Amino acid sequence: MKNNNLKGWLYLLPAILFLGIFMVYPLVDVLIYSAEEGYNFASQSYRGVGLYNFSYVLHDTYFLQALKNTFILVIITVPLSTGIALLISLALSSIKPLKELFQTVFFLPYVTNTLAVGLVFMVLFKKTAYSDGLINLLIQAFGGSSVDFIDGPYWAKMFVMCLYTIWVVMPFKILILTSALASVNQQYYNAAKVDGTSKFRIFTRITLPMISPMIFYLIITGFIGAFKAYSDEVALFGTDLNAAGMNTIVGYVYDMLYGDSGGYPSYASAAALILFVIVLTITVINLMIRNKQEVR
Repeated sequence: MKNNNLKGWLYLLPAILFLGIFMVYPLVDVLIYSAEEGYNFASQSYRGVGLYNFSYVLHDTYFLQALKNTFILVIITVPLSTGIALLISLALSSIKPLKELFQTVFFLPYVTNTLAVGLVFMVLFKKTAYSDGLINLLIQAFGGSSVDFIDGPYWAKMFVMCLYTIWVVMPFKILILTSALASVNQQYYNAAKVDGTSKFRIFTRITLPMISPMIFYLIITGFIGAFKAYSDEVALFGTDLNAAGMNTIVGYVYDMLYGDSGGYPSYASAAALILFVIVLTITVINLMIRNKQEVR
């Protein structure tokens, strides 16, 4: 028995070392940095230990703007992308001819570089001295006035950012939901049809409960992914997201570390821990809601 236990620990040792070096140690390092007040990156010294870094970050206008942008992005994109992906998955599951072709087409954005997709979106929406962009041409064709979606008003930039995020994350959700729908036992549907059950009732009483674990998984991972958004915004609005007013929490952390005003790992660590607490809280709330639903 002891030999088996020893072999088990030896098998786990590479994973334990990997997690310790790349996850546990960085987390402890971030905790230490966040508590060091007045940390000097050049001299590797600090003047004291406390909560000043958190107070500074929570009163920083750039962080508050990033917090606002991130929450708007999460609240809009996660429900919309999941709902749209569910509708598309239902449509794909109901068709027979060219089903594989349509699945491939919807999955293509997932294997495309996000920065490349962002540049395409920027070309479509950006106004230049030579063109108003394809989207503005369509708006003008229907009698509307052109809008600068990249350098214009805040609502226009937020619209593009949300649309781009939905476009990027939706293929993965379609793949997961399509697989979940295919795994539902057809006998349930056959029995419902024999009883003359309507399609809406079949969806709400059979399909939705059977694929609810996958929907819940996509919601959780969607929240986490949206809170970590950064590269998508860079692709659309450039590296100076603070000037564009479209920074995110992760972008704020990066700027504090490596940006033009960077070199402040203590502030970056405090912001990263605040993000960690937000994501953890939302995840726990979702898990509690899920557990209550399962009990019912």
